[in-house]
Amino acid sequence: MNRPLPGREGILALVPHQGRMCLWDEVVSWDERGIRVRAWNHQDPMHPLRARGRLPALALCEYGAQAMAVHGGLLAGGEGGRAAPGVLVALRGIELAVTRIDDLPGALECEAELLAASEASQQYAFRILHADAVIASGRAAAMLGSALAGP
Repeated sequence: MNRPLPGREGILALVPHQGRMCLWDEVVSWDERGIRVRAWNHQDPMHPLRARGRLPALALCEYGAQAMAVHGGLLAGGEGGRAAPGVLVALRGIELAVTRIDDLPGALECEAELLAASEASQQYAFRILHADAVIASGRAAAMLGSALAGP
């Protein structure tokens, strides 16, 4: 089945992050199991995650988390609804192959794979690539919707 591939405006409609804090520029591919997204903003001197004039590789965890959010939004939209709001609650097995990313020419891409999902949570594995080389990987978990309110 052919699926729509949102650009920046479509992504902005799917995630709570807006303006420069929305990190992905386009969806390259997606299905029920995962997503591949692309961005070029890591060289932007006004990037909101820059610190001391640099964009540290640790920011790639936020890129991974936002790929999860885009995928969740696409899945919910396919079911006629909207994605539940979520909060990143855990990162596991994070591996970084670089110390900074603002000096990398060309695009970043993320592959995020849905590992587990319920109404209360989602868990994904993600890989961030630059020039087809993995520069970050790990797993992330988010609490969703009513689970955020607590008991």
